[in-house]
Amino acid sequence: MKIKIILPLVLLFLISGLSPLNGQGLILQKNITVEEHDVQDNVVSFGGTILVKGTVTENVIAFGGDIIIEGEVGVAVVGFGANIVLKSSAEIKGDVVSIAGKLDKHPGAFVKGDTMTFFFDTPEVFKGIFKNGLSGLIPIILIFKLISLVFWFILAIILAALFPRQTMLASTQLRTAFWPTFGVGFLSIIVYTGLIIFSAILTLVLIGIPILITLIALGIAVKIFGRIIIFYFFGESLTQAFNKKNPATIATVLFGFLLVSFITLIPIIGSLFSAVISIMGWGVIIRTKFGTTENWLKKKRLIFIQAE
Repeated sequence: MKIKIILPLVLLFLISGLSPLNGQGLILQKNITVEEHDVQDNVVSFGGTILVKGTVTENVIAFGGDIIIEGEVGVAVVGFGANIVLKSSAEIKGDVVSIAGKLDKHPGAFVKGDTMTFFFDTPEVFKGIFKNGLSGLIPIILIFKLISLVFWFILAIILAALFPRQTMLASTQLRTAFWPTFGVGFLSIIVYTGLIIFSAILTLVLIGIPILITLIALGIAVKIFGRIIIFYFFGESLTQAFNKKNPATIATVLFGFLLVSFITLIPIIGSLFSAVISIMGWGVIIRTKFGTTENWLKKKRLIFIQAE
């Protein structure tokens, strides 16, 4: 229940916070129907039914419930614990991803990208764990780690589907200007930590409370989007190593997620690696302004020189 509440709030915060994306339409409700001849940009449902008879230019995402596609989807169809039905008239120009749900693809349905299915009976697994008690079955620390991995896995799919251009641009900058980006990330974390401490002190006079809340929200946004870019960065490196050209954005992020998750599970090395990728994530977010520009710090500098 908590995950169902947190995820949409985080998603809405990220969508509203990235100003270049404010123009993209998003329908977020339980039951959604895109009638024939209707056109929508993105549709997201929690526990309801999405019926697409017309056109969705970008993404269809559902948590639980059903996705029924009779028309056209421009980027991706993603279901978490949802039943996905692709009718014979369905046309998906991107990927179809089914996680812990069922996928029913009728003859004649067209999927241009990849079709990925990850089926596991999550509710029954967790019911068995809590029924028999945690002690003796699995360490508590491992449970938190698994929950964290599931959380990042879901966010990786959502953000890769909603912001593919921003993710690829930021990853490219990380690859072409690694050390400047790393340096910006290191300094950003130091400055951010100082601001958090300063605002915490200011809470004694009330004025620091809204500042602290804003800084925490900003830090969460940077952490989340930065980590997705890191997933794409390592996923792209992995696919290039296997000579796979132009993989889908979602598939690349998933490959990176698996690689990063595996490394972070290694004792000591995993902790050091997590610290490094956190610095990388902060640096690429600050340097590219959430993947919307190549290097906005450099632009500011040029304007200052011209003004002189």
